[in-house]
Amino acid sequence: MKTSFTLTAVLGLFAFTLQAQDFKASTDPKLQSANFTVEEDADWTALFNRTKGWFGADGIFSIPLDGVDSIGAGRNQTTFFVFSDTLIGEVVDDKPLPGTKMPHNTIGYLTGNKPVFDDIKFYWNKTADGVAKSVFEPKTPNTQKGDYFWLGDGFVNKELNGTTYVFGYRIKNVSNGFGFAEVGNVLIALPKGSKFPFADQRQMDTPFYFELPGGGYGSFGAGILNNTKWAKVPNADGYIYVYGLHGAGKNVMVARVKPKDVEKFTQWRYFDGKGWNTDIKKAATIADRASNEMSVTPLPDGRYAMIFQIDGIGKKVCMRLGSSPYGPFGPIIDLYSTDKFTEKVVTYNAKAHPNLSQPGELLISYNVNFTDFFNQLNASPDIYRPRFIKLKFK
Repeated sequence: MKTSFTLTAVLGLFAFTLQAQDFKASTDPKLQSANFTVEEDADWTALFNRTKGWFGADGIFSIPLDGVDSIGAGRNQTTFFVFSDTLIGEVVDDKPLPGTKMPHNTIGYLTGNKPVFDDIKFYWNKTADGVAKSVFEPKTPNTQKGDYFWLGDGFVNKELNGTTYVFGYRIKNVSNGFGFAEVGNVLIALPKGSKFPFADQRQMDTPFYFELPGGGYGSFGAGILNNTKWAKVPNADGYIYVYGLHGAGKNVMVARVKPKDVEKFTQWRYFDGKGWNTDIKKAATIADRASNEMSVTPLPDGRYAMIFQIDGIGKKVCMRLGSSPYGPFGPIIDLYSTDKFTEKVVTYNAKAHPNLSQPGELLISYNVNFTDFFNQLNASPDIYRPRFIKLKFK
């Protein structure tokens, strides 16, 4: 079992510059504030508080399998969850038993959009002798020995036969820095009706990971906005928006593509601050101080809520309001403080789950991890799992 924080927590601490620019928040009065309340959601948090089998993870993304990814839409849906580093084993008397393993990714299925303990099922692969291992393992032409996946966001594409697409960050262990590095970006395709362990999956190396002269890199897949009519979002324009991050400033970039062209990577376009460019290295910074998992959700009033953890690993869950999926976005609005956790515990990667949200609300998760993982895990095995809050608009 090996971990630091997952890539999704710390990717972006490796600084580089796409363009010489500083982000400036919009001064549009409509983007400065919102009327809301925030409260902890004990029921959703309890859903992931488990002691046998799957008992902790980070990297949580929720993907509605019917493609309807809008607020209040998921009453009868099945939601496909993807996780990154996961704890598999058993906890007895608040201690993880010997033999606990940490595969690099796992999945789950939730029936309906209520946090009912028995309505979610978790899955992971096993070796021939029964040891837990990852659901998805890199098998692309660019894959090198020792590479593994941490997972990004995903969506179901009704215009390509109901295929589910999930981003996979290709990772390898290294001897310097945080002990790992991203080395590639992969799009995983699961045909409609595909069942675990997904023997019919396809994996495609993408151009959405890139290095720059002088060092550093960027990557896409931190969040997806399905802005189509069949996703039942307001003001749909027919595009899939995919968000990425670069730099120590946790700078956000965005690409878009028509659903039918998702696998045609030359058809993707990158917002350059004025229009949509074919050159990924001209992608503009549409927000900063974000997190490597995040979300952008259309609101009923025509605005867009970007949800994130400030500075990636921070003590605040925050929001920016935008006038479109690509901005402009206003200033940071503090939503919730995670100060209740001790200094030896870090919180990171907040995001919204619109299809699991009730009308007028946004269900938001954030991840919790240790600074000294192995020693603290033995003392507090229930820490390493998602927590949830509820954002209610007035």
